[in-house]
Order: sequence, then C-alpha cells, then structure tokens
Amino acid sequence: MPTLIDLRRRIRSVKNTQQITKAMKTVSTAKFKKAQRSVLEGRPAWHGSPDLLARISKWAGPRAHPLFALRVEKKVRVVIFTSDKGLCGAFNSNLLARASEFIRTKAKRSEVRLTLVGKKAVGFFKKSLYPVDAVYAENVDKLSAEGLRKIAGEQIRAYTLQETDGVYVAYNEFKSVLAPRIVVARLLPIAAEESLSGADTVLPEWEPAEASLLEALVPRYVEDQVLHAYSESQAAEQAARMMAMDNASKNAEELVSDLILVLNKIRQAGITKELLEIMTAVEALKS
Repeated sequence: MPTLIDLRRRIRSVKNTQQITKAMKTVSTAKFKKAQRSVLEGRPAWHGSPDLLARISKWAGPRAHPLFALRVEKKVRVVIFTSDKGLCGAFNSNLLARASEFIRTKAKRSEVRLTLVGKKAVGFFKKSLYPVDAVYAENVDKLSAEGLRKIAGEQIRAYTLQETDGVYVAYNEFKSVLAPRIVVARLLPIAAEESLSGADTVLPEWEPAEASLLEALVPRYVEDQVLHAYSESQAAEQAARMMAMDNASKNAEELVSDLILVLNKIRQAGITKELLEIMTAVEALKS
C-alpha cells in the first residue's frame, strides 16, 4: 500500500499535468477558432472550383491545357498533410493508415512517389520503400502562402513534364469538433465530367482568349486546392487537439478524486489504529 507522502506527490504531479493540458486546450481553442473561420469562408470557392474546372475541361478539350490530359497512371504522386506535433488523439494515425492503404493499392500497378507535409508523415514513411520527392517538416502550422504555392508548383511541373501521370492529396477535412473526415482526392489531372447536361455541352465564348484564360485559371485552381487541403488539415488538427486536451483534463480530475479518496482512507485507517492503541493502553493502565 502506498504511503501518504507518495500519494500526495502523485496528486501534486497529476494536478501539474492537468494545468498543462488545460493551457494546451486554451491555446488550441484559440487556434481552432481562427482556422475554422478561414475554412468556412473559403469552402464555397474551394468546393465549387472542381465542378467549374471539370466543365471548362469538357468545353476546352484535353489538348487545351497540359493539366487536362488524362493518361494511364504508370507514375503517381501522393501529397500527405499531417501535423508536426502529437497530443491530438487519432488525428495522424487514422490518416496515415488510410493513406498507406491507398498507396499500397496504387503501388500494385503504378510507381508511387510521396510529398510529405508534417513531421508525423515524415516519421511514418521514413523507412518505407516509396521514394520521397519533397519534405516540409518544420513549423507546418506556420507554412506561408509562398510555401503552399511551391508545393502546388512542384505538382504542376511534374505533371506538365510527364514525370507523373496523377497527383493525389490525402488530408483530414474538418467535419466536426468530435471527428474529422479523411479525404484522399485526385488533384491532377483535371478531368472532364463524364455526364453534363445539354446546356453544359454548348461551347462558351471565351473572353479573353481561351489560351490566356486557361493559363491564368488552371494553375490558380491547383494552388487553391492545395490551400484547401492545408487549411482543412489545420482546422481538424486544432479541433482534435482541443478535444484530446479536454479529455485529458477530465481524466486528470477523475484521477485526482480517486487518489484523494485513497489518501483519506489511508489517513482514516491510521487514525483508527492510533485510537485503538490509545484505548488499549488506557484499559491496560486501569487494570
């Protein structure tokens, strides 16, 4: 049975840990609100762009832009967004498990190369057989717009030069505070929709010229989709960490209550033992 001093030390240690988890929850809550606002403001454009670009690809034809060309996937790139830090529940482990399953499926018929964003992805794939083209593992939560454009530019260049036949992104999409939604989506090529309505098949009048319009619009779309994946991942990460720290604080509170209960029982047993010894001594003196 632990001594009173051991229990007091453990209670003090748990309370100190609880203070840390509460502080981390406060920080994550502030970051989450900022990330959530950014995601909710950008979603209408981010979610509407793929449909718009698919229609433009159908109108313009696969030869109008290099990123519209649909090829057999002999070489594939996968961009994986994770966090730098842990303490966010199953945020990283679930995503990496889903990404690994997707990569294994693609590797059966294609050569797979990786672009890793976040230390958790780098650590997970460090000993894998898949070659890594680029790594972004320092201060991912502060990754600048220039850094995101660089990631998008690398994928555009690789597809344009036919170094890859398909680019996919894997990330956690913020769905609710309780749990994110894992997304593995194709980024390139921008393929035309299989079925369009009769009105959609009518060719538009391009203003300005078709080539200059596509030259400006298509790269911007790829950059926005990379920003979309990054922003969703950041919001989902902060939500996951906020919930994990909240659960840790509650568990610490319960543990402290249990330890205090044990401490009181031991103290009561000690007091009862001392009273019995005193009463025994008194009775012995009387006799």
